[in-house]
Amino acid sequence: MAALAGVAILGLIGPGWPAAAIAALRVLGLALVISGAALGVLGARALGPSLTAYPRPSEGAAMRQHGVYAHARHPIYGGVLVIGAGWCLASSWWAAVAWACLLVILLAKSEREEAWLVQRYAGYPSYRATVRRRFVPYVF
Repeated sequence: MAALAGVAILGLIGPGWPAAAIAALRVLGLALVISGAALGVLGARALGPSLTAYPRPSEGAAMRQHGVYAHARHPIYGGVLVIGAGWCLASSWWAAVAWACLLVILLAKSEREEAWLVQRYAGYPSYRATVRRRFVPYVF
């Protein structure tokens, strides 16, 4: 995904944060990267064999409502966003420009995916009404 690569590259080549803030931002950024990775792994593990790289659910996939999916509808996307935010804090504010593009892409992708999930699973509208957070449990 080009936006994710943009976050990484702009973080590497962009100007750093002010010296007075860099240590704290790197610690916070690392904490976010670790948290985002954990969120993504929990999401992938909960999907199990239903995991696919495409937003359309695969044939025979079961709807997940347990584990992290009881708190966020798209935790893998959330993990990617949290990792990206952490990288922005740990590296350069330039990366935030690409991160904003990544956010828009994942919002659109999740909208398309949810339309397919509504078609596939009769219980998805109820699940969506119950699980209000799209990406990150208790946050967003």
